[in-house]
Amino acid sequence: MVNDKMVNDQMVNDQMVNKKALALLLDPEKADLNALPLSADCLPDYIFVGGSTGGDPTPFVRALKKKLSTFDFRLSTVPIVLFPGSAAQFTPEADAILYLSLLSGNNPEYLVGQQVKSARAVHDSGIEVIPTAYILIDGGVETSTMRVTGTRPIPQSDINTIIDTCIAAELMGKRLIYLEAGSGAHTPVSPDIIKAVREQTSLPLIVGGGIRTPEDMNAAFEAGASVVVIGNHFESHPKELKDFILRNRINSDKFGPSPINSEDEKYMRLALAEARKALAEDEIPVGCVIVSQGRIIGRGHNLTETLSDVTAHAEIQAVTAAAQTLGGKYLPDAALYVTVEPCPMCAGAIGWAQIKRIVYGAPDPKRGYTLFAPRAFHPKASVTSGVLEAECKELMQDFFSKKRKTK
Repeated sequence: MVNDKMVNDQMVNDQMVNKKALALLLDPEKADLNALPLSADCLPDYIFVGGSTGGDPTPFVRALKKKLSTFDFRLSTVPIVLFPGSAAQFTPEADAILYLSLLSGNNPEYLVGQQVKSARAVHDSGIEVIPTAYILIDGGVETSTMRVTGTRPIPQSDINTIIDTCIAAELMGKRLIYLEAGSGAHTPVSPDIIKAVREQTSLPLIVGGGIRTPEDMNAAFEAGASVVVIGNHFESHPKELKDFILRNRINSDKFGPSPINSEDEKYMRLALAEARKALAEDEIPVGCVIVSQGRIIGRGHNLTETLSDVTAHAEIQAVTAAAQTLGGKYLPDAALYVTVEPCPMCAGAIGWAQIKRIVYGAPDPKRGYTLFAPRAFHPKASVTSGVLEAECKELMQDFFSKKRKTK
């Protein structure tokens, strides 16, 4: 079955990756559409529809679409994304659905049971499906989600379990991670947790619960959230919606879009994970991954001190691993992601391997290939720079700063 919605598959998901976005969460059982100051000047990036209880949201979604289209054409283009609490809350009227699995709990009904019940209807509708890991974080209050699912949230102090759960989500093939403190939470998900998850996974992060001020929203964005969700606060303070939206427009200029595209960010974060391995071994923190046809075929990080080998750079380690994986010395269908601009030696090895796409994060103005060997890559190779540049650069700067202090 193919329809117009399927033609735009993953459009909403890609948008969530490529911007810092504010999502307005509306519970059909509680929301008063007439009270919300929606207009061409008061426009959230997304509208999430759903709640822990309730049934078919079709009438509500239709009323919402009618209200949006009444004001301005641009309002009717705001994606309406289902945030369902059960299989009963599915409607094909929406643009996309967060296909949630409650990974923080131990109730199989919300890990896979409700998904099975809705699977055929969701599949046949052609709606965009975004597999999402839903992870409850303790917000200091019992939430309706806890009562309905019979599960407990992960304490904010147990950051290792939170990170491990998020890593498991990525390994299971989820496209998004949703860190949820819960409706009416006393405490939002802490920036430290958001930052830690951001550093250890490559998936876009949605963060919600307990966010009551633009400062709370900005703190989540600064820590690494891609989408901030606010619902309960606007139910009691609908007029504050405009202030949040205006502040988020400032964020769009401040943070800018996520670099390049979701795939580049995904693999660069994996390269950053390799760089952190080097850092843990007191090596210069440079990491590299090589990808072919959506599969990682080589990984490496700097090992010059560990191996007492000046050639043991991250790129060399990854190229060697990739050649062993494929059983051949040439890698013409591969893309190489490295956190710092390759040196002339590594650029030569990349060129000899015939790698056709090179993506790097931070420039190296003192030892980079562009200064000494700008033609070292294969003649048909393309180069993309600046992907997650700030994070790659920060890792290097912190390393050398600490080295200087110990001298």
